[in-house]
Amino acid sequence: MGQALIVIDVQRDFCPGGALAVPDGDAIVPGINAMMSEAEAVILTQDWHPVGHSSFASSHDGKAPYEMTDMPYGPQVLWPDHCVQGSTGAQFHPDLNVDRADLIIRKGYNPQIDSYSAFFENDRKTPTGLEGYLRTRGLDRLVMVGLATDFCVNYSAVDAAKLGFKVTVREQFCRAIDLDGSLSAAWDGMQAAGVTREGTDG
Repeated sequence: MGQALIVIDVQRDFCPGGALAVPDGDAIVPGINAMMSEAEAVILTQDWHPVGHSSFASSHDGKAPYEMTDMPYGPQVLWPDHCVQGSTGAQFHPDLNVDRADLIIRKGYNPQIDSYSAFFENDRKTPTGLEGYLRTRGLDRLVMVGLATDFCVNYSAVDAAKLGFKVTVREQFCRAIDLDGSLSAAWDGMQAAGVTREGTDG
């Protein structure tokens, strides 16, 4: 069985200058490119929202970015408009070696459901198809890097562990939003799910 590198949402809108910039988000690109050269398989995820997505604060009267709302599938953070399909902000960071990718998984394209995880939409039921791809290729060990540690990386890692994959998150190649303590809560949840955390010196 083999190992795959899962590179999560390294897109312009999540990097400095973008609509939902993660501090220092572009600093991880050279290290990720170096990991790609040694990886058996590389999968990129790409946030890919239609205009007017239900997770955008602009879609809700009187709501501001980073406020919470209730969706049919549960609580949802409302975000600035970001990673809109076909926009410059949705593009991968220009220095990311996208040519090395075996597969690109687009998520968040259902206008009614946000999608943090590479495996399921936020209803926790609708699959992206990534699990089947990994299983048919015999890839049972996953290394995860990307943006943001406390949202899309976290959800992807926990889902993968619950599905029975052996998951490692390389902390030095991730960056976080850290919204009201979300980063420490994310690490607690990942470790409780059995995810291995490789530290900044690893």
